[in-house]
Amino acid sequence: MWRPLSRVFASVETERNLKAAAVLRGLCSAASASACSGFSMEPKLYRPSPKVRGMTSLDKEAFTQTITVPALRVPNGVLHSVVKSLKKAAIQRPGVPRVVQDKEESCDFRLVLLDPHRISSPSSFSEAESEALRSFGVIQELQQYELRLTYHNLKSEEVLEAVLPQGQDVPSGFSRVGHIAHMNLREHQLPYKNLIGQVIMDKNPGVTCVVNKTNMIDSTYRNFKMEMLAGEENMVAKVKENGVTYEFDFSCVYWNPRLSTEHQRVVQLVERGDTVFDVFAGVGPFAVPAARSGANVLANDLNPESHRWLQHNCKLNKVEKKVRTFNLDGRAFIQGPVKQELPALLKGKNNVHIVMNLPALALEFLDAFRGLLQQEPSCDENLPIVHCYGFSKEDNPETDVVERASGRLGFPLKDRCSVHFVRNVAPNKDMMCVSFTLPKEVLFSGDHEQTELLSEEPAPKRQKCEEANEST
Repeated sequence: MWRPLSRVFASVETERNLKAAAVLRGLCSAASASACSGFSMEPKLYRPSPKVRGMTSLDKEAFTQTITVPALRVPNGVLHSVVKSLKKAAIQRPGVPRVVQDKEESCDFRLVLLDPHRISSPSSFSEAESEALRSFGVIQELQQYELRLTYHNLKSEEVLEAVLPQGQDVPSGFSRVGHIAHMNLREHQLPYKNLIGQVIMDKNPGVTCVVNKTNMIDSTYRNFKMEMLAGEENMVAKVKENGVTYEFDFSCVYWNPRLSTEHQRVVQLVERGDTVFDVFAGVGPFAVPAARSGANVLANDLNPESHRWLQHNCKLNKVEKKVRTFNLDGRAFIQGPVKQELPALLKGKNNVHIVMNLPALALEFLDAFRGLLQQEPSCDENLPIVHCYGFSKEDNPETDVVERASGRLGFPLKDRCSVHFVRNVAPNKDMMCVSFTLPKEVLFSGDHEQTELLSEEPAPKRQKCEEANEST
């Protein structure tokens, strides 16, 4: 229901909304505050009932509330143009229409609902908005409209903020893997985990399963235990990344949607005819697109489930003839298939890339290249290019990963490599990628030379390396 505004709504001068009240006063005429007809500028449009605080089983009806918002009577003939002109001033709320029936007037008019935080009086309209209203013959007289808000009109953060104890963090986001929403809930949020899961599923179309990670990623198979919070227990996800489709059991393999840009960056370095050795291939986010770009790929993963889905994704994307898959430990893969294939590849003209994306441990595997081959090539042009990932908690993560890589190789990489920042995975913890041409002094050297070089690395630094290699 609506009625003409005939009084000034007093701003509540509390610490919480002093700033908003000052904005309202600024909109009023300096000559007479009583001449300013408006709404109190509350910090939030929705104010939950105290009875929802601490709720652990979702009661959607408890969130229903009626609020008063400003509205503008608009003739039907110019309605579309007015709504377009007031795009920034109109109310923006899930499931709430911006235009409603003018119940107390003729059917020739509609009410355009406005955002009370944006429009508090006729003077709140911008100069452009006022000019547009005048040109359409719309009288700038605000009406009151009683708007019924329900659970379905609320955003997920509004519901969770109303439920969780005051002062405690509200879940700020999640990773989406196909139809699965994957959350990392904090300890104080766990009593509300099922409610949180239901809200996330309700407010995100297409999400039919919500899970919570219950421990750190297992560094051997790179998967984590999880518990169902809401929805159907279907862990087989289908995702599309950079134009490539993947399918996998999310409960058994590793997949991080935040790495799509990094996958694309490295694959773009690979040219048709190149060879890619993917030491920790997972379900194929490097291997499959590299094969699609015309590379020959040897992809390996220790996790039997990852290996199975890797093969599945190769067939799914019709590159199974371009990818040879292995189910080996990373070190065994380097000292087996990589060692067998490299001599012939070094004599060719195409590049060789070795991708090592296991940031918790990959740097520790670099010593597997020491003395891998016996006979040196006649030139250095086709030595393999290594892309090795690692975590760092140091103040200078670039220097840290280069020093750790140098220590494992037994050869200084400073000024002979590039370091790329991938992402921040936690406070003071970065994921980095160090890329370098594998030195012939490493690839063809004897073990005694490498042991001597490696021993020059200070023991405290090696200890820091181990600490930085924890999984995320």
